[in-house]
Amino acid sequence: MKRIAALILLASLSTGAFALEPFVVSDIRIEGLNRISAGTVFNYLPINKGDRLTNEEAQQAIRALYGTKFFSDVELERDGNILVIKVVERPSIAKLTIRGNNDIKTDDLKKGLKDIGLTEGETFDRLALDRVQQELIRQYYNRGKYNVSVSPHVTQLDRNRVAIDIEIREGKVAKLKEVNIVGNTAFTTKDIEKGFESGTTNWLSWYSKNDQYSQDKLSGDLKKLQSYYMDRGYADFNLDSSQVTISPDKRAMYIAADVIQGDIYHISDTHLLGQLILPEDTLRKLVFVHNGDLFNRRAIEATSDSIKALLANIGYAFAKVNSVPKLDKVNHTADITWYIQPGPRVYVRRVIFQGNTRTEDDVLRREMRQLEGSWYSQAAIDRSKIRMQQLGYFKTVTIDKQTVPGSDDEVDLTVKVEEQSAGSLTFGVGYSQYSGIILSSSVSQRNFLGTGDQFSVSAERSDYLTQISAGYSNPYLTDNGIGIGYNASFSRADYTDLGSQYASYSNSTKSFSTTLGFPITDFDRLSGSLGIGSTKINTYVGYTPQVLVDYINALGHNTIHTWTGSLSWVHDTRNSYWAPTHGGQLTASVNVALPGSTVQYWTFNGEANHYWPIGKGFVLYLDGKLGYGSTYGNQKYENTTADTALGPGIGYKAGQTVAFPFWMNFYAGGVTDVRGFQDNTLGPRACAGTSANGGPIAAAPNGFCSGSTYSYAQPIGGAFKVLGTAELYLPLPFLKDINTARVAWFVDVGQAYNSISNFRTSTLDASTGVSLHWQAPIGPLIISLGFPFRTQPGDSQYEERIQFTFGSQF
Repeated sequence: MKRIAALILLASLSTGAFALEPFVVSDIRIEGLNRISAGTVFNYLPINKGDRLTNEEAQQAIRALYGTKFFSDVELERDGNILVIKVVERPSIAKLTIRGNNDIKTDDLKKGLKDIGLTEGETFDRLALDRVQQELIRQYYNRGKYNVSVSPHVTQLDRNRVAIDIEIREGKVAKLKEVNIVGNTAFTTKDIEKGFESGTTNWLSWYSKNDQYSQDKLSGDLKKLQSYYMDRGYADFNLDSSQVTISPDKRAMYIAADVIQGDIYHISDTHLLGQLILPEDTLRKLVFVHNGDLFNRRAIEATSDSIKALLANIGYAFAKVNSVPKLDKVNHTADITWYIQPGPRVYVRRVIFQGNTRTEDDVLRREMRQLEGSWYSQAAIDRSKIRMQQLGYFKTVTIDKQTVPGSDDEVDLTVKVEEQSAGSLTFGVGYSQYSGIILSSSVSQRNFLGTGDQFSVSAERSDYLTQISAGYSNPYLTDNGIGIGYNASFSRADYTDLGSQYASYSNSTKSFSTTLGFPITDFDRLSGSLGIGSTKINTYVGYTPQVLVDYINALGHNTIHTWTGSLSWVHDTRNSYWAPTHGGQLTASVNVALPGSTVQYWTFNGEANHYWPIGKGFVLYLDGKLGYGSTYGNQKYENTTADTALGPGIGYKAGQTVAFPFWMNFYAGGVTDVRGFQDNTLGPRACAGTSANGGPIAAAPNGFCSGSTYSYAQPIGGAFKVLGTAELYLPLPFLKDINTARVAWFVDVGQAYNSISNFRTSTLDASTGVSLHWQAPIGPLIISLGFPFRTQPGDSQYEERIQFTFGSQF
């Protein structure tokens, strides 16, 4: 038998290294295989039976087998005309352990190791392990840990296996002791460093980690340094050098940056050259610098971006706009020219959806504002993305464009979505300070069978409330977006034991309604509904506030039948369903108890809110709400009652016009309202029972009732309500998904009134505090810590610092 070749460095040897006479391979035999199948080897082997084997082909065969990284040694031998391939398999990784890592999660590390083939079950490659060691050290260096050590240990096991143990000693983070900018005379170092991520230790360093050195953060800060000057006229600013010094114990870092400020430049002229496509006057409106202005690189780049965006909206998807400043160093002026290269105008050939395993393509396609076969429009694509995010079905939505091979005027769009649960099957127990124990069960689906229809059935039981409801809606009954919905409900509530938050009476209500919705614009929707309902109210003499008892007695009915009609308008520009960061909502609705109802009344509800991102993860949210109700027509009371809390001589008398029904009153105060106060406790209150002369018992200024069944006045709400909220959502560095939880500092103001004529800004209650909204495994959870700082007489007794509720929607 004659050896043909061997050894791992065979590929670098010359053909003359072989003393081989070419021969025709009659068969191939492989020796040394244990885990790897012969078929796998043959798949990589460039030699087949019947081939004529030469020195060059033998080298290629060895290179190919080494390239698989399955083998640590490969030899070719000849046995007659049989080619014998002898291999030594690399060991497999039986176990991979990482310990000592706190700064980087084990799962993240193992994911990175898997990407380079170092994972359990794979073939062990010593070179890959060395690369991993260097990469881990680099990652820790980027986190400012320069005294880190990474020690991999390989243990040989039986059956040609190995166990790998990577021991990490992270050490301490190197802290920045000094950041020195040399050469800056125009600005103070404090002003320049305001936007830096790096800095010396201060009272917020525990949160911002600004004093932990990172090469990535330093690179970003140096770019911000350059931008700071160039945005303020220093067009020839130059960063001469930067040095980073580390102490011998690798615990302290010192940064120095040498700058050459240069001179202040003003804009002398601006030009638009190239293929303008649009009239120059139109493009000039997007130029944000003008003659005489200070040189401002940010404004110059914003001009380029705005022109590109405008061209992208009319089909020029690959437009280029390059700004070229020409500096006059004698006169310190800058002449700016924007060169416009629109490229070809492109159509969208196809829109492809990926990742929607449950949701039908049609549900996504009907939200697309970029149509197939039409000009490419970046604005339409951006709007399509927002509409899909607003559905609430997807965690993420991305839209990518790809050129069509062989065509320079067509692109395909790929819409990639990551689905999240849009429904739930719940059997649970919750708790609220006001409702006590809540037993609930519900089936809800906002994306029923992937069609985009919404369906829900729920039942709830608490200390005072029993409620059953069912609803179904189809937002696209027609292709142009007309939707229809149905809702039926039954509830029974007994507030007699909740006198401090509700007036003491009980009711039971049955209702059914149907709604039609109509899209007006891409941001506006109008809807109208018709419904029927029946409410039975039970009042209790001596326990229910006398004003409510008298109202029912004068009305002559305790079963209230209502035919309802409503009209509502919604203007929605929010960028997300669950956790918006910009945009807002305007809503207005009118609900009318139609003629033929026991009491004819109407209510108006309006709300305006908006989100503003203000940088570094902070989001400002402002919200205002108001509600108003009144009766209409010429309905009269049937029975006469004594004077009531409305005032002497203003009792409910037969033939008098019916007042606004108390069961439709607006309330203020509570965890989802004016936080820091108990539920429904702000606004009008009344005493139960009558005085010695048969008249109503008046509540004292502090809210107490003398001679009443209850020592305190009970909330009865009013026909007018106003609320205002300001919230600052705070970034949570340890939380990547803001859909899971949000923390905010809030200020709430609000109050309810008997009528709009009673409204005075001086009578508004106000509170401030922090609030956590968390989609917990047990259900949505709200925790608020509120501190009232403005109260009306009698309101302070209803203050409540900590408020929470879970097991119900928020």
